[in-house]
Amino acid sequence: MGGLGDLPEVLLRFMDKGGDVLWLIAALLLVMWVLIFERVWYLQFGWKKDVSQVIARWEGRAERKSWEAKQIRNMLISQTNMQINRFLPLIKTLVALCPLLGLLGTVTGMIEVFNIMAVTGGGDAKSMAGGVQQATIPTMAGMVAALSGIFANTYVTNIAQRESEFLQDNLTTDH
Repeated sequence: MGGLGDLPEVLLRFMDKGGDVLWLIAALLLVMWVLIFERVWYLQFGWKKDVSQVIARWEGRAERKSWEAKQIRNMLISQTNMQINRFLPLIKTLVALCPLLGLLGTVTGMIEVFNIMAVTGGGDAKSMAGGVQQATIPTMAGMVAALSGIFANTYVTNIAQRESEFLQDNLTTDH
Protein backbone atom coordinates (compact mmCIF):
# COMPACT_ATOMS: atom_id res chain seq x y z
CA MET A 1 0.00 0.00 0.00
CA GLY A 2 1.49 3.32 -1.10
CA GLY A 3 1.47 6.63 0.68
CA LEU A 4 0.43 10.07 -0.41
CA GLY A 5 3.28 10.09 -2.94
CA ASP A 6 1.30 7.65 -5.08
CA LEU A 7 -1.78 9.88 -5.10
CA PRO A 8 -1.03 11.70 -8.37
CA GLU A 9 -0.47 8.39 -10.18
CA VAL A 10 -3.63 6.85 -8.74
CA LEU A 11 -5.60 9.96 -9.65
CA LEU A 12 -4.29 9.93 -13.21
CA ARG A 13 -5.22 6.24 -13.62
CA PHE A 14 -8.71 6.99 -12.33
CA MET A 15 -9.08 9.92 -14.73
CA ASP A 16 -7.91 7.77 -17.65
CA LYS A 17 -10.47 5.08 -16.79
CA GLY A 18 -13.22 7.70 -16.92
CA GLY A 19 -12.22 8.99 -20.35
CA ASP A 20 -12.10 12.51 -21.72
CA VAL A 21 -15.48 13.47 -20.28
CA LEU A 22 -14.12 12.97 -16.76
CA TRP A 23 -11.47 15.61 -17.45
CA LEU A 24 -14.23 17.96 -18.58
CA ILE A 25 -16.17 17.28 -15.36
CA ALA A 26 -13.01 17.94 -13.34
CA ALA A 27 -12.45 21.27 -15.12
CA LEU A 28 -16.09 22.27 -14.58
CA LEU A 29 -15.82 21.26 -10.91
CA LEU A 30 -12.69 23.37 -10.50
CA VAL A 31 -14.37 26.45 -11.99
CA MET A 32 -17.50 25.88 -9.90
CA TRP A 33 -15.56 25.62 -6.63
CA VAL A 34 -13.36 28.61 -7.44
CA LEU A 35 -16.54 30.67 -7.89
CA ILE A 36 -18.05 29.25 -4.68
CA PHE A 37 -14.92 30.06 -2.68
CA GLU A 38 -14.86 33.56 -4.22
CA ARG A 39 -18.44 34.13 -3.03
CA VAL A 40 -17.68 32.81 0.46
CA TRP A 41 -14.58 35.03 0.63
CA TYR A 42 -16.58 38.07 -0.53
CA LEU A 43 -19.38 37.39 1.97
CA GLN A 44 -16.88 37.04 4.80
CA PHE A 45 -14.66 40.02 4.01
CA GLY A 46 -15.80 42.29 1.14
CA TRP A 47 -19.52 42.41 1.82
CA LYS A 48 -19.23 43.98 5.28
CA LYS A 49 -17.20 46.86 3.87
CA ASP A 50 -19.65 47.38 1.00
CA VAL A 51 -22.65 47.35 3.34
CA SER A 52 -21.09 49.82 5.75
CA GLN A 53 -20.33 52.17 2.83
CA VAL A 54 -23.91 51.95 1.53
CA ILE A 55 -25.38 52.49 5.01
CA ALA A 56 -23.04 55.45 5.59
CA ARG A 57 -24.03 56.93 2.24
CA TRP A 58 -27.71 56.52 3.08
CA GLU A 59 -27.35 57.84 6.63
CA GLY A 60 -25.41 60.81 5.26
CA ARG A 61 -28.51 61.98 3.41
CA ALA A 62 -30.34 64.79 5.14
CA GLU A 63 -33.71 63.77 3.71
CA ARG A 64 -34.95 60.18 3.39
CA LYS A 65 -38.73 60.38 2.96
CA SER A 66 -39.30 61.87 -0.49
CA TRP A 67 -39.95 59.92 -3.67
CA GLU A 68 -36.45 60.77 -4.87
CA ALA A 69 -34.91 59.47 -1.64
CA LYS A 70 -36.86 56.22 -1.96
CA GLN A 71 -35.60 55.82 -5.52
CA ILE A 72 -32.03 56.36 -4.35
CA ARG A 73 -32.61 53.77 -1.62
CA ASN A 74 -33.93 51.31 -4.20
CA MET A 75 -30.90 52.00 -6.39
CA LEU A 76 -28.49 51.36 -3.50
CA ILE A 77 -30.26 48.11 -2.63
CA SER A 78 -30.32 47.02 -6.26
CA GLN A 79 -26.61 47.73 -6.74
CA THR A 80 -25.62 45.82 -3.62
CA ASN A 81 -27.94 42.94 -4.52
CA MET A 82 -26.21 42.69 -7.89
CA GLN A 83 -22.87 42.53 -6.11
CA ILE A 84 -23.92 39.96 -3.52
CA ASN A 85 -25.61 37.72 -6.10
CA ARG A 86 -22.70 37.93 -8.54
CA PHE A 87 -21.79 34.48 -9.92
CA LEU A 88 -24.69 32.73 -8.15
CA PRO A 89 -26.61 32.05 -11.40
CA LEU A 90 -23.39 30.78 -13.01
CA ILE A 91 -22.71 28.48 -10.05
CA LYS A 92 -26.27 27.15 -10.31
CA THR A 93 -25.77 26.52 -14.03
CA LEU A 94 -22.49 24.68 -13.43
CA VAL A 95 -24.19 22.51 -10.80
CA ALA A 96 -26.86 21.60 -13.35
CA LEU A 97 -24.24 20.79 -15.98
CA CYS A 98 -22.37 18.27 -13.82
CA PRO A 99 -24.87 15.38 -14.10
CA LEU A 100 -25.41 16.16 -17.78
CA LEU A 101 -21.70 15.76 -18.43
CA GLY A 102 -21.81 12.55 -16.41
CA LEU A 103 -24.55 11.34 -18.74
CA LEU A 104 -22.39 12.28 -21.71
CA GLY A 105 -19.65 10.10 -20.21
CA THR A 106 -22.15 7.26 -19.91
CA VAL A 107 -23.07 7.57 -23.56
CA THR A 108 -19.47 7.74 -24.77
CA GLY A 109 -18.52 4.76 -22.57
CA MET A 110 -21.41 2.71 -23.92
CA ILE A 111 -20.39 3.59 -27.47
CA GLU A 112 -16.97 2.17 -26.60
CA VAL A 113 -18.61 -1.03 -25.28
CA PHE A 114 -20.69 -1.39 -28.45
CA ASN A 115 -17.62 -0.77 -30.57
CA ILE A 116 -15.72 -3.52 -28.73
CA MET A 117 -18.71 -5.84 -29.10
CA ALA A 118 -18.78 -5.16 -32.83
CA VAL A 119 -15.06 -5.84 -33.24
CA THR A 120 -14.82 -8.90 -30.97
CA GLY A 121 -18.30 -10.31 -31.48
CA GLY A 122 -19.16 -9.73 -27.83
CA GLY A 123 -16.89 -12.46 -26.52
CA ASP A 124 -14.21 -10.31 -24.88
CA ALA A 125 -15.63 -9.38 -21.47
CA LYS A 126 -12.33 -7.92 -20.28
CA SER A 127 -12.27 -5.38 -23.12
CA MET A 128 -15.92 -4.51 -22.54
CA ALA A 129 -15.20 -3.88 -18.84
CA GLY A 130 -13.02 -0.91 -19.79
CA GLY A 131 -15.93 0.61 -21.70
CA VAL A 132 -18.29 -0.05 -18.81
CA GLN A 133 -15.82 1.72 -16.48
CA GLN A 134 -15.67 4.61 -18.91
CA ALA A 135 -19.47 4.71 -18.81
CA THR A 136 -20.00 4.54 -15.05
CA ILE A 137 -17.14 6.59 -13.61
CA PRO A 138 -18.18 9.91 -15.26
CA THR A 139 -21.78 9.30 -14.18
CA MET A 140 -20.69 8.90 -10.58
CA ALA A 141 -18.32 11.87 -10.81
CA GLY A 142 -21.02 14.09 -12.31
CA MET A 143 -23.46 13.20 -9.54
CA VAL A 144 -20.90 13.74 -6.76
CA ALA A 145 -19.87 17.07 -8.29
CA ALA A 146 -23.51 18.17 -8.55
CA LEU A 147 -24.27 17.16 -4.96
CA SER A 148 -21.31 19.06 -3.58
CA GLY A 149 -22.28 22.09 -5.65
CA ILE A 150 -25.92 21.96 -4.58
CA PHE A 151 -25.02 22.09 -0.90
CA ALA A 152 -22.45 24.86 -1.37
CA ASN A 153 -24.74 26.90 -3.64
CA THR A 154 -27.62 26.61 -1.15
CA TYR A 155 -25.35 27.75 1.67
CA VAL A 156 -24.04 30.77 -0.25
CA THR A 157 -27.48 31.70 -1.61
CA ASN A 158 -29.02 31.63 1.88
CA ILE A 159 -26.29 33.88 3.25
CA ALA A 160 -26.72 36.26 0.31
CA GLN A 161 -30.49 36.46 0.92
CA ARG A 162 -30.04 37.04 4.64
CA GLU A 163 -27.46 39.77 4.11
CA SER A 164 -29.59 41.44 1.44
CA GLU A 165 -32.53 41.56 3.84
CA PHE A 166 -30.21 42.93 6.54
CA LEU A 167 -29.24 45.78 4.23
CA GLN A 168 -32.85 46.58 3.36
CA ASP A 169 -33.74 46.64 7.06
CA ASN A 170 -30.89 49.05 7.81
CA LEU A 171 -31.69 51.62 5.11
CA THR A 172 -34.52 53.14 7.12
CA THR A 173 -36.69 56.02 6.04
CA ASP A 174 -38.07 56.85 9.49
CA HIS A 175 -35.67 59.65 10.42
